This record gives sequence, C-alpha cells and structure tokens, in this order.
Amino acid sequence: MSKKKYYSPEFKEEAVRLAEANGNKSQVARDLGIHATVIGKWQRQLQKGGEKAFPGKGKPRDEEIFQLKKENRRLQQEVEILKKAVGIFTVRP
Repeated sequence: MSKKKYYSPEFKEEAVRLAEANGNKSQVARDLGIHATVIGKWQRQLQKGGEKAFPGKGKPRDEEIFQLKKENRRLQQEVEILKKAVGIFTVRP
C-alpha cells in the first residue's frame, strides 16, 4: 500500500513555473517524478485560486493566526461552561 505524497505549495508553484517556462509539461513532470496531469491540475488551481490555490492539509501558513484561533475556541468553551455553572448555582426552588 503506497502513501499519498504531499507536495508543499512552494513545490507546486515552482513545478507550474518550470512547466510554463519550459513549454513541455511532460518533461518537467518526468524530471520531478510526478505525472503530467498533476502539473496540469496544479496549473488550473493556481489560475483559479491565485495565492490561495494550495491550502494544503489544513496546515496554516501563519502559525500565529492558528494559535490565536485555537486560544479563541478554548476561551469560548470556557465562557459556555461558566454560563452553565452560573445557571446551575443560581437556580432556587
């Protein structure tokens, strides 16, 4: 069983750039050890998405934003827990 290969956004952009500069997608693909259709797919994604063409496997490009979002989720959960706790302790028969 073979694992799916992961290519960085930089690798994909460089492969597309090489294919466009060379004019021979098949040769560039052989040189890089990938299939020519993969480069074609990357070209379409790059044309369609621009800078955001290759989001990856959910790995954020900006670690600080990732950490802030994680902290925000944690704080939102804490607020919900505290709201429930206030509700439990203020109920009077």
